[in-house]
Amino acid sequence: MEVMTPRGSALVQVDEVADPRLLLVLTHGSAGGVDAPDLLAVRDAALGAGAVVARVTQAFRVAGARAPGSAVKQDEAWEIVLKEVRTLWPGLPLVQGGRSNGARVACRTAGAVGAAAVVALAFPLHPPGKPERSRADELRGAGVDVLVVNGDRDPFGVPDAADAARLVVLPGEGHDLKKDPARVGEVVAEWIVHYA
Repeated sequence: MEVMTPRGSALVQVDEVADPRLLLVLTHGSAGGVDAPDLLAVRDAALGAGAVVARVTQAFRVAGARAPGSAVKQDEAWEIVLKEVRTLWPGLPLVQGGRSNGARVACRTAGAVGAAAVVALAFPLHPPGKPERSRADELRGAGVDVLVVNGDRDPFGVPDAADAARLVVLPGEGHDLKKDPARVGEVVAEWIVHYA
């Protein structure tokens, strides 16, 4: 499915289940894609938990850019995509999320799109080596419950447990969360069912 935004086309890949309980919308990091190991594992586990899963390749990535540019413009485009996706499943509770930059977008737009909760994978608390430039306010400002799943070796830092409804820190994992993506999927699936 293609959704036109002011920044160009965004692509939405949907995996459906027979009797859906909720809608989970996921997106990628700045330079990544929706086929990242952790996103695929979350998709698989969420399908097993009764969620329709939509993975969104944002317009900036479709256009070939490796950085999202303005947060305001990125969020505006995201809200347009979510409005379109929600028309397909209007009665389902929405949980949205993403990895890294996508987690930031999900936190910043949760209220605007009516999300019940946010899944933040590898939330980039600060740029590597710059802990003074914290983005914890994005977690705190989500306005809904946020699940954060980070690795303990993430150079972007690990959020404080007080800044999220639930923080899961996986030992030995870096920013890519690819050592045990199935575990990431399990954690997310166990959590999202509470919002169905």
